[in-house]
Amino acid sequence: MEEITAKIYEILAQWGLKVVGALLILIIGWWLSKLISNLVAGALKRSRTEETLVRFLRSLCYIALMAFVIIAALRKLGMETTSAVAVIGAAGLAIGFALQGSLSNFAAGIMMIIFKPFKVGDFIDAAGVKGSVQEIGIFTTVLNSPDNVRIIIPNGQITGGNIHNFTSNGTRRVDLVVGVSYDDDLKKAKQVIEKVLSDDERILKDPAWTVAVSELADSSVNFVVRPWAKSSDYWGVYFDMTHKIKESLDKSGITIPYPQRDVHIKDGKAAVA
Repeated sequence: MEEITAKIYEILAQWGLKVVGALLILIIGWWLSKLISNLVAGALKRSRTEETLVRFLRSLCYIALMAFVIIAALRKLGMETTSAVAVIGAAGLAIGFALQGSLSNFAAGIMMIIFKPFKVGDFIDAAGVKGSVQEIGIFTTVLNSPDNVRIIIPNGQITGGNIHNFTSNGTRRVDLVVGVSYDDDLKKAKQVIEKVLSDDERILKDPAWTVAVSELADSSVNFVVRPWAKSSDYWGVYFDMTHKIKESLDKSGITIPYPQRDVHIKDGKAAVA
């Protein structure tokens, strides 16, 4: 019994202080890691950094600090950590090769959050699809298409091509083509179209609209009609102008012709044959 007690005292003398020291390192290190990561997050928020990036960098900072804390605690216990660090490094390298695509999307997500080619709520055309941005994540971006389909796109595909942001400038030009008959008065047709534009409060005065003859087509004389509107009013203006211009031209006796072709027969017998 005395030998067992002596052995216990020996173990406590040898490991007690080390264990207590390791626990103190873990507790204090954990507290400091949280404090420093929160301070970093606070500084980023004050600099108006994107919230998604703030959360990610706070987590990354916390994980890195806790890794150092755990290594320090293991050293306090007398364990050799050099081999452990080497194993972690090799594992990280292997994981990096295995996750090349994910890391590419991650890097693209960071770039988008920093440079902000678009924000949540913008209507964009990217990676071959169009939609309103619902979420910008570290690895993927979520869009809602005009017909309310949820589209999830890897960030690498977005930054690897052209990005069309239809919202960021605040205004858009509405492009319409209106055809009238060759027999109609072009000056009168232009006045009718301009009257429709001037009566709609959504049409901006600056930039000024354009109404001009653009083409002598096969069946009609075509006008380009290009008013400007707020981005949020684009589709409303597009549909309403198409409807109102047609009605106004009809009331003014101006014809929007059907496609037609004149056929001239020189030799009736040959045509029958």
